[in-house]
Amino acid sequence: MQNKIKQIAIVGGGTAGWLTAGILASRLRTRINNGDIAVTLCESPNIPTVGVGEGTWPTMPSTLKAMGISETEFIRECDAAFKQGSKFVNWGQEEGDVPQYYYHPFDVPIAAFEGLLPEYWLTNPDMGSLAKIFSVQEALCENFKAPKNITHAEYAHAANYGYHLDAGKFAKLLQKHCTEKLSVKHILADVTEVELATDGSIDSVILDQGRTLSADLFIDCTGFKSLLLGQALDIKFKPVSDVLFADTAIATQVQYPDNNMQIKPYTQSTAQTAGWIWDIGLSSRRGVGHVFSSKHISAQQAQAELEQYIIASGADTSELNFRKIDFNSGYREKFWHKNCVAVGLSAGFLEPLEASALVLVELSAAMIAEQLPPTINTLSIVEKRFNQKFHYRWQRAIDFLKLHYILSQRQTQFWQDNRAETSIPSSLQELMLLWQHQVPKVSDFEATGELFQAPSFQFVLYGTHFRTEPVYNLSPAEVEFMQHQVIKNQKSTDNLLTQLPDHRSLINKIKQYGLAKV
Repeated sequence: MQNKIKQIAIVGGGTAGWLTAGILASRLRTRINNGDIAVTLCESPNIPTVGVGEGTWPTMPSTLKAMGISETEFIRECDAAFKQGSKFVNWGQEEGDVPQYYYHPFDVPIAAFEGLLPEYWLTNPDMGSLAKIFSVQEALCENFKAPKNITHAEYAHAANYGYHLDAGKFAKLLQKHCTEKLSVKHILADVTEVELATDGSIDSVILDQGRTLSADLFIDCTGFKSLLLGQALDIKFKPVSDVLFADTAIATQVQYPDNNMQIKPYTQSTAQTAGWIWDIGLSSRRGVGHVFSSKHISAQQAQAELEQYIIASGADTSELNFRKIDFNSGYREKFWHKNCVAVGLSAGFLEPLEASALVLVELSAAMIAEQLPPTINTLSIVEKRFNQKFHYRWQRAIDFLKLHYILSQRQTQFWQDNRAETSIPSSLQELMLLWQHQVPKVSDFEATGELFQAPSFQFVLYGTHFRTEPVYNLSPAEVEFMQHQVIKNQKSTDNLLTQLPDHRSLINKIKQYGLAKV
């Protein structure tokens, strides 16, 4: 076969680069072992790794399992803990004596896709929260319970989960696994120049000390710089700051006062004057940060709010190091151009809400592996498919993130500006109009592999004040079925609260004894 793709070069390391390398190399393992294709990752030795806390989706366990990574080793090496969803505190209203909250759990309850679940719930408004009535995970999270027992094998579970992890340590674990187990070639070098071919594709990248890296397909994981797709190929960045206003984060690491303090098995997001604070519990510490709009509040004010939050949580701020991170919300006009595809921050970034960054890396790498063109002259076919798929996914992510803001009744200028019609995408406006009269269901989300599906929208919509007009006519059989689901969920919740250990205890046991191998 002429023009066969035999060399893949990933430029840039970090979580995005090494996760992409691992997903590709594990999917292409047979071809790599046969010498039919090679995966090389080139990263700079001069870019320091910053170990901020990050949350994943529940897709990550299956990704790690497919790569052949031991869950025990992952938890031990990356300060990892379990995440069963997100808790949104005071997003619906201003702070009161009793904080208001709702959960977006990782469970997908029965009848959510069909819309029966919210329809039944809306006719019984005094039942309790949607997540509490139809998911075990609100109760598990509120009681600091783990999603599994020490007797569960690696990646097995009683309740669905993702992870909280140290991104710097995660990248190191992935690097070790990819190079030692998956035959990924590793080059430490700085890129000094990108050479283009006569057709406008990338011919090679020139490295320091005069070295050259050539490939048939280049994957740009160079972060915000986007050295290949953005700079060399001049694919423009499309900002969405008119929709998502956050452009700055102040992050820090908070130590637990003692080694027995409970670890939150969820990401907590607490609304503030002009943004929100994330609180991510790792096994060794908390990752805490304030995401905000610099147009609505100064960095000094934002840090003061962050320090106040940390003090209220029982920690001391006197010796903390705070790091300011500036970012632009948006994405590239194309993610794949000729023989270059961007993954991670080089493709774009929205904001940390709902942990969409890592899952977009997982999905991008998986599609590259699944759709890898057999020859160079078929690259354009996959380029078209990839761009269509990911333009849709990024747009859906923007709609879903914006949804959180427009549902709020908070009255500072930041929140009022978020509710202005001019800042709301027309696609979301149409859905909100539709949802005034019918609940979100699977038919509202037609694409295969939706980033956020109907249950996610339901948990966020009805976790706040929003209510769809009660125009449903559930049949007696449907009512009986949903009543059964409520009883079933309560029984499951009671059983799991008794059977599952607290989160901290399980993490300690995994570190001491390990989980059984799959």
